[in-house]
Amino acid sequence: MENTPDAEHTPRSERKRRDSFGMFDGYDSCSEDSSSSSSSEDSEDEVPSIPASLPIIKNNGQVYTYPDGKAGMATCEMCGMVGVRDAFYSKTKRFCSVSCSRSYSSNSKKASILARLQGKPPTKKAKVLQKQPLMAKLAAYAQYQANQQNQAKSKSVVPVEGFDWGQYICSNNLVGAPVSCFKHVPMGMCWGDIAEGVRVEVLNSDTNLSTKVYWVAGIVKLAGFKGLLRYEGFDNDSSKDFWCNLCIPEVHPVGWCASSGKPLVPPKSIHHKYSNWKAFLVKRLTGAKTLPPDFATKVQENMQYPFKKLMRVEVVDKTHLCRTRVALVEQVIGGRLRLVYEESQDGTDDFWCHMYSPLIHSIGWSRSIGHRFKRSEVTKKMEGQMDAPSQLFLKIKDVDQSGEWFKDGMKLEAIDPLNLSAICVATVRKVLADGYLMIGIDGSEAADGSDWFCYHSTSPSIFPVGFCEINNIELTPPRGYTKLPFKWFDYLREMSSIAAPVKLFNKEVPNHGFRIGMKLEAVDLMEPRLVCVATVTRIVHRLLRIHFDGWEDEYDQWVDCESPDLYPVGWCQLTGYQLQPPATQSE
Repeated sequence: MENTPDAEHTPRSERKRRDSFGMFDGYDSCSEDSSSSSSSEDSEDEVPSIPASLPIIKNNGQVYTYPDGKAGMATCEMCGMVGVRDAFYSKTKRFCSVSCSRSYSSNSKKASILARLQGKPPTKKAKVLQKQPLMAKLAAYAQYQANQQNQAKSKSVVPVEGFDWGQYICSNNLVGAPVSCFKHVPMGMCWGDIAEGVRVEVLNSDTNLSTKVYWVAGIVKLAGFKGLLRYEGFDNDSSKDFWCNLCIPEVHPVGWCASSGKPLVPPKSIHHKYSNWKAFLVKRLTGAKTLPPDFATKVQENMQYPFKKLMRVEVVDKTHLCRTRVALVEQVIGGRLRLVYEESQDGTDDFWCHMYSPLIHSIGWSRSIGHRFKRSEVTKKMEGQMDAPSQLFLKIKDVDQSGEWFKDGMKLEAIDPLNLSAICVATVRKVLADGYLMIGIDGSEAADGSDWFCYHSTSPSIFPVGFCEINNIELTPPRGYTKLPFKWFDYLREMSSIAAPVKLFNKEVPNHGFRIGMKLEAVDLMEPRLVCVATVTRIVHRLLRIHFDGWEDEYDQWVDCESPDLYPVGWCQLTGYQLQPPATQSE
């Protein structure tokens, strides 16, 4: 789920400070009587005085006229939206809407969220807000909206050249999570015995010959799909070692050259070492392992995805978490789908998720379980559209709801869908069919329930009361709750509520194979278009704490070990997806 409506449109490295606006330069809402120093570009005398009747201003979907020049304007601290202060949400007038207030308060680490919106590595220091006259603000806001629309039209992830997993791993002596940890990726279920010591036949780059020749190399180190290879005969000499994605068509099992009539020629650097290279190879390769003969075919088969362009699905509405909407598959990359909401006029209102994500469902799912659904106004279907067949979606375990079951009002702990670094005090708000539950985060829910979130009862993102305390995880108390440290016993008594029975939660912990410190490629679920260089920093049963390299811990995310949003090193390269390098490197 994105935190901001516009976050999708610009990669982190591009989210510049909106200087003309002073939008993100500090915490307090902008207003005329702000006492901080004015910026040199926008000094008072260069701007015309405020006219008596200002134009109508749209704010958060409602229309207001600017009253008398004294009430002042405010800038939303979450999304940067400017509007009439009186129309802003809550007493403090710091946010334009409930959802912005909610997103912001869920972690309240202000400087970091602001820095993230700017696309800069977060710093602890907040800058002083520049004083700016109202007209300059209104003009800048118009400009800002125009820019947003232009960016939306030319939306693309800017390729970041120069990130080299191999160098990153070698220079820092890192470990990549094995491919077998990721059951949903190509070869995840059939990686087999590929390990250090396995031999392959690859192009020989250490030669003066003009034709393509090959040589045998062994895997010295493995990181996800990538292997550090050393040509046979170099022994302990690492000078010609090279990283290679083992799933690319140029990597072959030993014996491929012989069966294809390709020449095996030793590298020129070591050509002098042996007079009988054939005998050398026979000796070296006896008893050694190589790739299975059908490895390349399996890779190809594993790279076929059943979802096709123009298939219709139901997916969570990113602006109202409590409901789903119809969307069309626009792109399929490596099993990840770019879905465009059906009513999107220009195809820019989109949402990225994996085809096995719990956020997408077949058409008719919402109606069948009693989930809220936003009807589409689109009556005329495009040519070639079809509802995605129901067997393509992730299968959910059947649960028995006949005996003791979740009831409205029961308390539990849940990962906050708007701030995945936090596990929060939460409440079952509505019990749906087929084991689904609507969950609200205590202390920061919208009155209309628009930010309730649907979790299945077997979801690894909901936990019984006391889970955080037992596992030494910081539990986020309800916003505004003052009796700290938070004690469940007292809270349940005050709220006259009960804890959901422990036996109803999913306690299965697969033997996932992840270890602390392992590197991987992970989706930034607050901006699900981005896949970033990441590290496993904590493991609690089946729960992984994922840290984005180069970013502060505030952006860490709790993710299940079987999440389809985690990938091995080299997945982006293999599937042609854009990998976001660590923040420091992208600056």
